[in-house]
Amino acid sequence: MAHYDASGRGIHTIKFLHPRRGKEAIEAFGIIPVYTGVLIHDCWASYLAYSQCKHQLCGSHLLRELTFVVDSSNYRWARLMRKVLREVCHKVNKSETGVLSEAECRKIRKRYRTILTQGAGEMPEVPAKPEGKRGRVAKSDAHNLHERLLKHEVSVLRFMSEPDVSFTNNAGEQKIRMAKVKIKVSGCFRTDRYAHAWCRISSYLSSMGALGYNPLVAIQIALAGNAANMVKSHYAQDA
Repeated sequence: MAHYDASGRGIHTIKFLHPRRGKEAIEAFGIIPVYTGVLIHDCWASYLAYSQCKHQLCGSHLLRELTFVVDSSNYRWARLMRKVLREVCHKVNKSETGVLSEAECRKIRKRYRTILTQGAGEMPEVPAKPEGKRGRVAKSDAHNLHERLLKHEVSVLRFMSEPDVSFTNNAGEQKIRMAKVKIKVSGCFRTDRYAHAWCRISSYLSSMGALGYNPLVAIQIALAGNAANMVKSHYAQDA
């Protein structure tokens, strides 16, 4: 998990070890259940279960899914939606305020809804659930993505009207990439103790790097017992 300031710069990286990866792990982690900011993620149901915070669906994930639908089914609505998201992201990045005007936001929302309305007629109907059959009706990737975009419009477009919200959570996912590389190369961590130690050290170095500290300098600061004082000093200077 990575936390960002208003400029989108990573400030805190917190890595946590748990045998599960669902809500049980999130509750044990203890941050998201009390977090009241904006959570940027890939629409995982475990994240959406927390209503005390706002949500932004990762635009990069959505663009990849839309590209897959275009390549596999060539639906016009998917091409248009991909184009809209890219355009809005570009406009937000070029904006001096980091957001679009209210008039621009209204136009984007109208285009967004029109594309989804037309897209519903472009795709074949979902077959009715057979009588007596249990479970959900299987839907195509295109149908699932269309329903998600329709249901979570606010969370898809939040980045265009709130300056502290990023279009993507790619930076946060990059923070866990080294853990994936470690597991891929070594197969696993030998013991829970050392895995927890790796999480703490990696979180510390990543957080200090975001504050501008060289990894070797950060290690020297930690060994000297001055890490907490250096972080407090950094925030005092920013204030």
